Amino acid sequence: MKLATILYQGNEQAAIAVEDGYVLIETINQYEQLQWPNTVFELITTEVIDDLTSWYEQEGCQRLERYDKVEGNKAQLAPLYRRPRKIWGVGMNYLDEKPKHVSTYSDPVSFMKPDTTIIGMDDAVKIPKGSTNTTAEAELAIIIGKQCKEIDQSEASYYILGYTSALDMTEADIHAENHRYLTRAKSFDTFFSFGSFLLVNEVEDVKQLCVATVLNGNVTYERKVEQMRYDPAYIVAFHSKVMTLLPGDVILTGTPGAVVIRDGDVIEAHMTGTKPLVNTVEQL
Repeated sequence: MKLATILYQGNEQAAIAVEDGYVLIETINQYEQLQWPNTVFELITTEVIDDLTSWYEQEGCQRLERYDKVEGNKAQLAPLYRRPRKIWGVGMNYLDEKPKHVSTYSDPVSFMKPDTTIIGMDDAVKIPKGSTNTTAEAELAIIIGKQCKEIDQSEASYYILGYTSALDMTEADIHAENHRYLTRAKSFDTFFSFGSFLLVNEVEDVKQLCVATVLNGNVTYERKVEQMRYDPAYIVAFHSKVMTLLPGDVILTGTPGAVVIRDGDVIEAHMTGTKPLVNTVEQL
């Protein structure tokens, strides 16, 4: 199931992606006489997402073909949601080859971003005033589906709801001045593009997903998830030993490569199984 958030009749609403369009959760409620929440965040935090997924996999996928839909060319995609409790990021997480032993590395480099960084498809990344070295990175993002604390890596798949694509921006000069400034360098408004599709039970083997950073139509960096130092399950388990992870929390997993972006550029995150996440770039 591919969930999305679209701007429809002035509101950002949850919808399931179907061929050539989207069926709103609101529409499903009308046909099925249900009262499911109509935002992606509420679906996740109330864990109604489990009921929706079961319905979709048992019979809902076929039923959706008969329901009213919002045509794809008339739908404006929005971020999946705007107020997650936490946005974590992991850096320096890709190698040229598949790693043999996680134990040969130190702990993951991690940081947090505020929700004021969030934008969505076709929104503009705003380069801060005076910056000449803002970078963008395509990333796989993990969405937490259930509360967890102190879990083992072998348990992580139960708590991972799904995956989405993301673009993580950094003011690289600030970070270069002092690596302790990483959070500040990554926290400017518009520095996190989020979505557009949440893949729920769509990924058979996350390690085979490809993630690519694409600048002005050119693939600049591309890697498979299996080339990560720390795979998604390890990342979730590691962070659960620091804090309680909550439904809707987002964890960025690092990038195959960052590119410098400038006024007028178009930056994209490509990920296997979903449409590209595309943003324009504007200099403030």
